[in-house]
Amino acid sequence: MEKIIIHGGRKLSGSVQVSGAKNSALPLLFATLLAPGIHRLGNVPNLRDITTAERLLGALGAQVERQDNTCTVDATAIQSVEAPYELVRTMRASVLALGPLLARLGHARVSLPGGCAIGARPINLHLKGLEAMGARIELDHGYVEARAKRLKGAHIYLDFPTVGGTENLMMAAALAKGTTVLENAACEPEIVDLADALCSMGANIHGAGSDRITIEGVDELQPMDFSVMADRIEAGTFMVAAALTRGNVLVGGARAEHLEALICKLREAGVEVFEEAEGIRVKGPRRIAAVDIKTRPHPGFPTDMQAQFMALMVLANGTSVISENVFENRFMHVCELQRMGADISIEGGQATVKGVKELLGAPVMATDLRASACLVLAGLAADNTTEVRRIYHLDRGYERIEDKFRQLGARIERVREES
Repeated sequence: MEKIIIHGGRKLSGSVQVSGAKNSALPLLFATLLAPGIHRLGNVPNLRDITTAERLLGALGAQVERQDNTCTVDATAIQSVEAPYELVRTMRASVLALGPLLARLGHARVSLPGGCAIGARPINLHLKGLEAMGARIELDHGYVEARAKRLKGAHIYLDFPTVGGTENLMMAAALAKGTTVLENAACEPEIVDLADALCSMGANIHGAGSDRITIEGVDELQPMDFSVMADRIEAGTFMVAAALTRGNVLVGGARAEHLEALICKLREAGVEVFEEAEGIRVKGPRRIAAVDIKTRPHPGFPTDMQAQFMALMVLANGTSVISENVFENRFMHVCELQRMGADISIEGGQATVKGVKELLGAPVMATDLRASACLVLAGLAADNTTEVRRIYHLDRGYERIEDKFRQLGARIERVREES
């Protein structure tokens, strides 16, 4: 077990380069299952979830090689249609193997997924969509088993704009017979990245990035040569860190069009945010103004930035209300912030944050990926020393985060815990 130790109180300054987006790289890796041949993906982050996805592709029969941030997948000989529990249980995105396997091979057996304990994230919308396209679905001892001689195009309305469901159905529809229309589809930039990659393989997709996506099925697809988009959540995390420490940081690779809701709220809090050729520059104010946020599906304020933004509001001048409308169990970082001196109360899906003048370093424990980032940010701004334990959560979504913060002037290190 490892932990991160932070000696807080330093202003961050300089520039940092954002890695490739985990939430784009994962569906792109599973999209390689759609076409035999050798696929090349660039800008793939070196993360625990990515390693799990690569192991899962290998278990299915693909040949996977990694060199730095380039991943090569030879999906010529897929020998298995089963994504086993041992791999799927640690990563929810493994369910994205379902659509591609079913579309290409007519059969998929995928364990029900795991991942962060941030609330119920059922895959019923994935399954309803595949059934509408002609799949026969059975649940068997914790596995989803799907069969279809060939999927058929369908008009599908998603009850909620699920990102994973949109991705799974879009990949499945790429090889279906006829036209598929996804209504109330997710609009996240990662959806657009996947659509662009699928189109580079020969798919015919229109409307990605809107709530109505049309997919004209084709008979076959070719291998892709594609580069993963920059991680907007990592970018947002560094932007909040700059604001929280009253720093001046250029976040390289960040794109304003992917972060509009966050940028609006940062500016409302008194933070200076500028677009530059290389990315986004953030300058923190002497005192942060309290602002309210409500998480929503894109283009609303992202739930994946809620915990980090709460760390900012803990030191704001005034009271802010943070409403979590996407996941029902995503305030688990609150009790840890309270250990550092935060004044936060929770009622239902709302957290009321009364700003304090300072945070005090303390031993804290991460409960999920974004909670981990929140606690690291709080430690950067706190007096004295903060120790963040259970950082294996952090490694699921951030590539060498302590190294990147060190190059901005933070006193932060990763150490092995004594047994």
